[in-house]
Amino acid sequence: MSHTIEDKTRLLQRVRRLRGQVEAIERALQEDADCARVMQLTVSVRGAASSLMAELVEDHIRLHVSDPSHDRDRERAKGAKHLIEVVHAYLK
Repeated sequence: MSHTIEDKTRLLQRVRRLRGQVEAIERALQEDADCARVMQLTVSVRGAASSLMAELVEDHIRLHVSDPSHDRDRERAKGAKHLIEVVHAYLK
């Protein structure tokens, strides 16, 4: 993935946060935490992974399909913008 340094840093921060959440699940399981606590931690990981995926798909659309803010073809730009919105809504 050819991202700017800023984008790469932002994505890596998300991955590190996700790793921390997975480690929290592991600790909870090792400590025999309450089932509800483990499930809540797992839901958090799922949300974080979905959010990361939405961001990755958005970046892919902007880099390899159409960047709505720069595409001179207004219809393609409109379609890309709509697709990005759908991806975020679906993976929310």
